[in-house]
Amino acid sequence: MPPEHLHPLSAAVEAALAQLARARAGASAHLRAREVGTTVRVSTGIARVAGLPGVGFEELVEFPNGTTGIAFNVDEHEVGVVLLGDATGLRTGDRVERTGRVGDVGVGEALLGRVVDPLGRPLDGQPGPRTGERLPLEREAPAIMDRAPVAEPLQTGIKVVDAVIPIGRGQRELILGDRQTGKTALAVDTIINQRHENVLCIYCAIGKRASAVARVIAELRERGALGHTVVVVTEGNDAPGLQYIAPYAATSIGEHFMAAGRDVLIVYDDLTQHARAYRELSLLLRRPPSREAFPGDIFYIHSRLLERATRLRAELGGGSLTALPIIETEAQNLAAYIPTNLISITDGQIYLSPDLFKLGVLPAVDIGQSVSRVGGKAQRPAYRHLAGDLKLAYAQFEELESFARFGTRLDEHSRSVLEHGRRVRACLVQPQFDGATVPEQVILLLALVEGLLDEVALERVREAELALRAAARGLPETLRASLHGPGEFSEATRVTLLDAARGALSEIVAPS
Repeated sequence: MPPEHLHPLSAAVEAALAQLARARAGASAHLRAREVGTTVRVSTGIARVAGLPGVGFEELVEFPNGTTGIAFNVDEHEVGVVLLGDATGLRTGDRVERTGRVGDVGVGEALLGRVVDPLGRPLDGQPGPRTGERLPLEREAPAIMDRAPVAEPLQTGIKVVDAVIPIGRGQRELILGDRQTGKTALAVDTIINQRHENVLCIYCAIGKRASAVARVIAELRERGALGHTVVVVTEGNDAPGLQYIAPYAATSIGEHFMAAGRDVLIVYDDLTQHARAYRELSLLLRRPPSREAFPGDIFYIHSRLLERATRLRAELGGGSLTALPIIETEAQNLAAYIPTNLISITDGQIYLSPDLFKLGVLPAVDIGQSVSRVGGKAQRPAYRHLAGDLKLAYAQFEELESFARFGTRLDEHSRSVLEHGRRVRACLVQPQFDGATVPEQVILLLALVEGLLDEVALERVREAELALRAAARGLPETLRASLHGPGEFSEATRVTLLDAARGALSEIVAPS
């Protein structure tokens, strides 16, 4: 039959068959192996999974409702999984699938000014941050030969810390004390003071009350510090697995900036809650308990975290990661398990005393029990010149003051030591959010060392301090810049500062 007499439907079928043949010729099969297991048991924070023979330690696994978990106990017949979300929707018999990757978090500039959880999910009501790179939660600490000595100061703006317990960029300085002694306030003040120091900050809240975290975020926003800060949050009602990975995620975010040559400050608030979350997970996974029911590797989880804080060599960009871990003591017991572990890991500690807090000496830093193992190497020359003997002199004053309480008759020299010590203590008192710049601190220390404040009535010391700080702000810009530099503290600078201090105190000095 001629083609013109064919039925139109037959032509359409032939065209469709031809198109199908071409599609089949260009198609190729892409097979992907999947390893799927079954949930055996579910309890608070963990799940037991069978049927994943190839799963690796700390590999991410995924449950049907989108909840993820980390393979923590890799046994012969069963895998103990730490859940990174709510276990409410999980049931025995649910399918569990391997992801083939370890836990990671998005990093980059897009996180600055944001509030996220340890998985990078936004908690501030804004769209998710667009991070172009992801880093594993667990990373090896920099090698020893990649590290540079800690020599550049991290200015906190807190007089007692900068003068007596200096912190260097790349250092690990522990903040510890009983509850409600001002540990978080000290760390927040340090973050706020980095606005003009070109230091990026990360505040990691671990198991904190939502109201406490909201207050910290509001304070950072109000004082213009949130823009250079990343806030990583887990609340008290979050899964213990999320609380466990929070400091590692925050450190990976900080390491991205450090690798780019930036200086970073990270605050862990607090590692006591981190240790308790890990203890809870370990007991649920039936790991053998040790002292205070903590597992045997409790030291290791903190040492591998804090060893990631360092300063890199100039050839590697010269970036730094400074860590301020916070822990809570009970009844001023510094010899408890977690405090002694962290004291041995860090490069010094700042101890906040509840006794000083009750007396209104704020920040309640106990100078006698606080130490920086980097010391003067991380101080500017002006501080080394003026505050070198301040800690020893203050300790002698406190000892003499305790004897004087017994009504001992004192000679003239002892009375002058007491009067001088009381003024030193009054000058080290500092309200929150009242950070002092380097020139303001230097002129105040010089006035203390030279005894200019000994002539000021004790109740007017705060007034005298404000006058000295105002005088420091009026100094020539070249002089102010020289105090920030590495150059020696010259005699000409000392004379200029003394003249400015005497002029500022001329109307406040008590009559003889």
